[in-house]
Order: sequence, then C-alpha cells, then structure tokens
Amino acid sequence: MESAVESVIRRRKPELRINTERSKGKEKEKEKEELLSPSALLFHQPNFNVYVIAILGCKTRIYPDIIKHNLVHTLLKHPRFSSLQVRDEKNEKAMKWVRTQVDLDKHVIVPNFDQTTIDSPDKFVEHYIYNLSKTSIDNSQPLWDLHLLNIITTESEAVGVFRIHHSLGDGTSLMSLLLACTRQIEFPHALPTLPKKREQSGGSRNVFRRCISAILLCLQMFWNTMVDVFMFMVTALFLKDTDNPLKGPEGAEFTPRRFVYKTVSLDDFKLIKNAMNATINDVALGVTQAGLSQYLNRIYGDGNKNDIPTEKQNNLPKKLRLRSTLLINIRPSAGIQALADMMEKNAEAKWGNWIGYVLLPFDIAIRDDPLDYLRIAKAAVDRKKRSLEAVFTFSIAELFLKVFGLKWASELSHRIITHTTMCFSNLVGPQEEIGFYGHPLAYLAPSSYGQPHALVINFQSNVNKMTIVLSVDDGTIPNPHQLCDDIVESLKLIKDAVIAKGLA
Repeated sequence: MESAVESVIRRRKPELRINTERSKGKEKEKEKEELLSPSALLFHQPNFNVYVIAILGCKTRIYPDIIKHNLVHTLLKHPRFSSLQVRDEKNEKAMKWVRTQVDLDKHVIVPNFDQTTIDSPDKFVEHYIYNLSKTSIDNSQPLWDLHLLNIITTESEAVGVFRIHHSLGDGTSLMSLLLACTRQIEFPHALPTLPKKREQSGGSRNVFRRCISAILLCLQMFWNTMVDVFMFMVTALFLKDTDNPLKGPEGAEFTPRRFVYKTVSLDDFKLIKNAMNATINDVALGVTQAGLSQYLNRIYGDGNKNDIPTEKQNNLPKKLRLRSTLLINIRPSAGIQALADMMEKNAEAKWGNWIGYVLLPFDIAIRDDPLDYLRIAKAAVDRKKRSLEAVFTFSIAELFLKVFGLKWASELSHRIITHTTMCFSNLVGPQEEIGFYGHPLAYLAPSSYGQPHALVINFQSNVNKMTIVLSVDDGTIPNPHQLCDDIVESLKLIKDAVIAKGLA
C-alpha cells in the first residue's frame, strides 16, 4: 500500500519552470518586491526546512472544481500564496517575494485510486501523508499545495491535506487564514468565531494593594525572565535533555513523519478545566505529561504490564530532564475577520514570522493522584505567563542573525531544538460547525514536519471536539498509536479523578 501511495505523489513532480509574469498597467506599478524576513529565510536552511500540515476531515465527498473556484477568490488573494520566493539579484543571500500567475492544477492534487481495493482506508491516508513528508515543494511555484482524498475513513467521508511551507507564516496565522476560508454551516455567510479569553477581574482591592501587587508582579516577571533567558543561553551552549526514547537522533529533521491523531470530547476538557480552575491549555499540557509518563514507564520497563506503577515504584529514571520547545510568534496575529477582509476586500492585515522561543519543562513521573499532573502543569504555565522569555529570546536570535549571519542563526535555532526533546502546541478552533468552501468539516488536525524534533504534539479544538495530533519519526517512536492511546487514556483518568473527588 505504501509504495502505491508514494507513486501517486511521485507522479505529481512539478515542472522546473518559473513563471514570473505580472499583470500590466497600474497593477504592475503598485506591486512591490518585498524581501523575505530573516525568520522566513531561516526556514529555508537545510536543517530547518519546515512544512506545516493541516488535515481536514470532511463529512461529505470533496468536489475539486468547487475548491479551485473558491481558492481563486480567497487564498490566492493573499500575496504569500501567489508569490514565488526567488534570490535577490542585488544580494544573493537575500530572497524576495515575486508575484506570479498560479496554476491551480499544480497546487490542487487529486490522486486516483480504487477504494474497493484498499483494506484499511485509515492506514491508506496515514501512509499517504507519511510519503508526502518525504517530499518538498519545488521553488518554481508558490510553496503550498492541497491534496484531496475522496476516501471514506473512520471519522470522515473524505480528507483534505494542506501543506504549506513555514516561510509563508507561523502556524497560528496559517490556521487563522485557513479558518478565514471557512464559513458557518448554519449561517453560510458568517465567519467562524473563536472562544474569547477569560478576563480577570481586579476585584475590590484598594489602590494601595493594587500598586503593591503590580510592583510584586513586575519583580516576579523580571526574575522569571532573567532565569528563563539564562536557561536559554546554557541550553544553546551545552545543557541537553536526558537521552530518552522520545528524543530524536542527529539528522531527525531529514526523516519522514508519521501523523497519528484521535478526536475526543472537548466537554471532558471543559469539565476538568472548570473543576480545577484552570484553562484548556493547562488541561492539554497535564494530559500530555500524564500520557508521556505512562508511555515512558512502559518503555523503560521493557513493555512489562504486570506491575501497576505507583509514585514510589515505577520504571522511570530519576531526574529525567525532558523539555518542550515552543516556537512563539510574538507579532500579534491578525484575526479571522481581518484575514477574510484582506482576501475579499484587499485590506491590510498583520502577517509574518517573528519567532521567539519558550522552553517548557515537562514533569515526567508516575503520580498516585492523577490531578497532580494538572496541578504541576498549571503551575508551570502560570510561571511562563509571568515571563518575557519569548520576547527576549527573539531579540537574542535577531541580534545573533545581524552579527553572525543567517548560517549561524540557523545553527543557534538548531541547537536549541536538538537540545530539547519535543514540541507542543494547543490551538483554539471555531465554536460553530464550519464548512470549507461548502464541505462540512468533521475535524481539523494541524501538525508539521522538517523540524529536528522526533515528536511534535498538537491539540486542536473544533466545536465540541478536541483532536490530538502526533507527528513522529517512527524510527525513534515505532508505536505512535500506543503513545496517542496513552494520552487519550490519561484524559479519562484525570476526568474520572475529578468526578470521584466530587469536584465536577
């Protein structure tokens, strides 16, 4: 099956021809060749050639003609999706965006296959995306494509796979742009809405107490930032995570990735969140730490399931350092409405990669009380909220780029990531049922490949569901389905603990 899927992708090899023809008249005079930002150039380095993947599970068959017709009026209006990235004639080290005519037949790929001959449609889709991660998009065209698979799987009637080079934007902005191309099912002309952040009330404290609290917060933020920047520097120099079964070997960025995902109830996350006075992100992090702990305990115990692990008796090594690198775009992301206006009304919207780093330590341990995973996760996230780590690490990376150049800046980023174990993210999705150009979506599953980490974990909410997505190097993690099951089972354990303690 795998070789058949690979041949489908191989047949789509693009022509080595660059089309830089532009429209004439006033439109040509208005167009400007904008240089790629340093962060965008970073993603063109051989050891950091990252692609963002967005898997769309549809509730109906996908009609390619409808998709192409709507792409012309939406996504292609975005200059990044209708521009080539070419070397600047004046400076060979720089690259610039050059508008071009987009041939959608090269970007919208509809493989031919007979579903009646496929034993497992879920495995077919998994192998298709796995083989897709072995390839890259040729620079002779804008660096994105969309694969439409009309195959009935366990969770959907058809599957779409967006692949977008990371130089086009950060993950959050790209997902926002994707949502700006969707509309609510109930109200076909309405954009989807995202949950609003909970506003914290200042309470009835007097002015004096507020001033004291503000001073203490500033001191705490200063101290946390200094500690975090120090840890960033020593990590770049020599501090590595403990070697563990999740940590990829040297050169992991060049290996293909297997994408595994499962959809669970978002209501379970909300139940835990409300009971523990936490956030959805806290719950996702706590559940992940619990799942990784169970998985690693089994691996270190050589798969022995006879003994039930406890906090005092388990197979985990002591003082296991395991951290996640979070790539944070410190530039405020444009909202869905602003991106929709940009595509439909040629309005301006903020866009671009301003990447800062946050190093988040994971607590890998067996806890007798499952709620301890959440308590520890919440404490770690609350501390990071009181730090300017992302801003300062972005500034350090920018200074490093200006002083030493792109090659050494890429090496700095590579060292930071290879000295940690994994990448983690949680993205907020729409509150309503949505359709992608009229195709109702069953789930959204974003991820990436091309990064030095052997494990990337993403959480993506969608209405009343949460999709847990794993991108793994299966040479490092040969049983990703088991790891995904452990995370899902940890959610159930924490939920049951909340109910058993009468907190729900």
